[in-house]
Amino acid sequence: MPDSPEPKFRRRSDARPDEILDAALSEFLKNGYARTTMDKVARAANLSKGAVYLYFPSKEALLESLVRRAVSPMAARAVEALQTGADHPRETLEQILRNVVGILGDEKTLAVPMLVIREAPSVPQIAQIYRDEVLSQMIPALSGMLDRARRAGHIRDVDPEMAVRSIVGPILTHVLLAKVFGIVPDGGLQIDRLVETHFTILFDGLAPREPLT
Repeated sequence: MPDSPEPKFRRRSDARPDEILDAALSEFLKNGYARTTMDKVARAANLSKGAVYLYFPSKEALLESLVRRAVSPMAARAVEALQTGADHPRETLEQILRNVVGILGDEKTLAVPMLVIREAPSVPQIAQIYRDEVLSQMIPALSGMLDRARRAGHIRDVDPEMAVRSIVGPILTHVLLAKVFGIVPDGGLQIDRLVETHFTILFDGLAPREPLT
């Protein structure tokens, strides 16, 4: 006699956290963080509210888990590359940004930082979660790499902290122009084209000055 099939609730238990997070992201994007309730998330996930609370004790925990699932692994890999990468920053930055391009090509992943940008002004804890999970690691690592490159003579003597903003700013602006204002390049978001253009301008500007003859 064949074995009885595993009960549905047991078969699906491993998938439930991701199903709940998908439902939460959909509700946050549709209704806004403040107007989304755990009841709405439970209904969207086709679960009871008690089942949702088994995995996530609060709405804030849902948001934190969304950031950790979508962006934190990318940030951790980027920090490792910044700390152990090539001496010249161009190779390391190209590797990181191309990884970012691939990840942001997934609309579900891109939706998380866009949610943070949209909601952070009115819900400060959203900004704090993203800062703790992503920015507090990425910015010092990137600034440290630029400082090492500056001291080694690979780039000119620039302020590393301000240079970080110059590197990240165009990419953030590019995404905001497309996703917030609807100004989209021919062919879609085209982040790979932006990276090529950005790096041409960036490293021509960072290249050490030729000595005067």
